[in-house]
Amino acid sequence: MQPMAERLSVDHQRLQQFVTSSTWDYAAVRRRLVARAVEVVAPEAFVLDDTGHLKDGDASPGVARQYTGTAGKVTNCQIAVSVHAVTDTCSAALDWRLFLPESWDDDCAVGAEAERIAARRARCAIPAEEGHRPKWQLALEILDELAAWGHIPAVVTGDAGYGDNTTFRLELTRRDLPYVLAAKGSTSAYPSDAMPATAPYSGQGRRPAPRYQDKPSTLRDLAITAGRSSLRQVTWRQGTKKTQGNPTAKMRSRFLAMRVRPANRDIPRTDDGSLPEVWLLAEWPPHQPEPTDYWLSSLPDHTPIRKLVRLAKIRWRIEHDYRELKTGLGLTHFEGRSFAGWHRHVTLVSAAHLFLTELRLTSPKTPGAA
Repeated sequence: MQPMAERLSVDHQRLQQFVTSSTWDYAAVRRRLVARAVEVVAPEAFVLDDTGHLKDGDASPGVARQYTGTAGKVTNCQIAVSVHAVTDTCSAALDWRLFLPESWDDDCAVGAEAERIAARRARCAIPAEEGHRPKWQLALEILDELAAWGHIPAVVTGDAGYGDNTTFRLELTRRDLPYVLAAKGSTSAYPSDAMPATAPYSGQGRRPAPRYQDKPSTLRDLAITAGRSSLRQVTWRQGTKKTQGNPTAKMRSRFLAMRVRPANRDIPRTDDGSLPEVWLLAEWPPHQPEPTDYWLSSLPDHTPIRKLVRLAKIRWRIEHDYRELKTGLGLTHFEGRSFAGWHRHVTLVSAAHLFLTELRLTSPKTPGAA
């Protein structure tokens, strides 16, 4: 905040108080920003993800030794979950949640440890209703809040940290939110033509229910069984790096799309005992012995493969946003210690990011638009 205060010719302490201890409602400001962002971006999808903020101390809310993909290891950090409005050409951060590990939830401890956590929470003014919840649940809370504000996505995308979570996929379906989510090749599934069978009734006890007779395969095995003959070359967008072999910088690869039935005991069966169908999309680049990436999608069965690929790949925008938010706009530079202060900070950073997004769209040659 010090260089900002110097540039604005204001007192550094007053600027810090504006963020950390003033009473303005960050949720109300964020709601206005979301409406503006959705209007400006006209999103094709909402992308969700989480990002780590590396920290030295342990006094800021949510700081703990935990894994973050930002560093690729377990380290001392805060983790934030966010949802962004995206197209292939622009994007904007919409809403945020701060992840609280179990070490910040006194309900997850007993005795002296619970008292220590409660004291630390009090110093950060963490509301009583804010406790440890998994990241996928925080993402659902954001989507619910955005829906309450009148913004429902055409499709939700995210990485395998969310796509491999059966409960998360079921909750999206329950909300009628289509998804294209990355998954691991080890995820269990049946081919679409696999159907349950009912064993003969012995005449005693309960009548047997329809069941799948064989064990499920994996997404990897289903894709390999489909074989290279099922692959189609798909171009999903124009890149920026031209090469001798690709002078137009088209981003393309080979993909297969097939209907599968993810297998998990938590997935509700239909009346005949069958599991619901979804799309399996797999990328199998040339010269690779097997597919390298997998996605599951609940989009309709008539969805073209080009649309599936474009939406699967569109989540690159959130990585672009995180890079800009952190390196150019100070997302990780929160200097306060309060829970509300952190939310005010990320709200102001989101406002700055939306300003730059609008500037790039309306006046791309203006200084600062790059």
